[in-house]
Amino acid sequence: MQNKKTIHKNFIWTIISLALAYLTIRLVLKNGNNTSFGELIEIISSSDKLYFILGVVASAMYVWFEGVAICSILKSTRYRKSKAKGLIYSTSDIYFSAITPSATGGQPASAFFMIRDGIPAGIATATLILNLMMYTISILVLGIISIVINPGAFLGFSGISKALICLGFAMLSILAIFFYVLLRNDKMIFNPLERLITFLYSKKMIKDKDKKLTKLDKTRRDYRRCSTLISGRKRVLISSFIWNFIQRASQIMVPMLIYASLGGSKAKMLMVFSKQCLITIGYNFIPIPGGMGISDYLMIDGFLKTMSESMAYNVELISRGVTFYICVTISGIITLIGYMIGRDQNDRSL
Repeated sequence: MQNKKTIHKNFIWTIISLALAYLTIRLVLKNGNNTSFGELIEIISSSDKLYFILGVVASAMYVWFEGVAICSILKSTRYRKSKAKGLIYSTSDIYFSAITPSATGGQPASAFFMIRDGIPAGIATATLILNLMMYTISILVLGIISIVINPGAFLGFSGISKALICLGFAMLSILAIFFYVLLRNDKMIFNPLERLITFLYSKKMIKDKDKKLTKLDKTRRDYRRCSTLISGRKRVLISSFIWNFIQRASQIMVPMLIYASLGGSKAKMLMVFSKQCLITIGYNFIPIPGGMGISDYLMIDGFLKTMSESMAYNVELISRGVTFYICVTISGIITLIGYMIGRDQNDRSL
């Protein structure tokens, strides 16, 4: 019954996300001198193929390195997993984060695949929280680096965009601290769950309270053991940060490479990269699937003072197409294949 509810909920969010994507793309195309899809394809066909391919590869690296980051954390436990498994953990996170209004919407999906692969729920939870914390810190560090190497990047945005970027810095900093506290204090996660189970039992909404509390206690011990292990090893923390930093930088590099492929000035590539770092901070905390609409606005607003209007719209459309729409679609397909293969293997083992 619960699985049916989850499937129904994800289906609804998929429809909402598709509608948002359609409206966003139509609006950007209309504002971009009524550019058609056919004209956009012609622009891509005439682009510098080397830079364009590098942009596509950088987008693929974004998907791959999240899995590498998760596997690097699991490596510190006795639940080591292959990079192929890490890819499924990554694609499931990316797909479900993109179709839900929460940036952390993909974590339960990743946890599902990790638990199915024999990783205890507590260890999977601690691993994903650490990875999410390093993911958030990486965005903040890239934002700081962008301001250091290009102080004028921030000034090239409108007042609304500047406000979103500043708010993003504040919110992501709070989130990073919150994830750290969660990692070090299991009471914040498990005490409310214990109270919830007791409440539901008192209302006769669930049965076997003691059995559920015992199972939750085991998960809590696994979580505590894993969080103590990984948070006490600097090598694990540094490794996780490095992989997450590479992952985020890979995605942020795409607009810069697309800009170069369309004939943009090589001297301005670093400025485009710096602005994209700030753009990512400006929309990453907003509870809209994939930041659709907000991310598009920030990209166009930031790029207009660096390149021509037509170039700004083309770079935005193609970059978002590569890093979001195509990336999410492929991630969804890989996740579905991974789910079907795992289900078949489980059926054969019965």
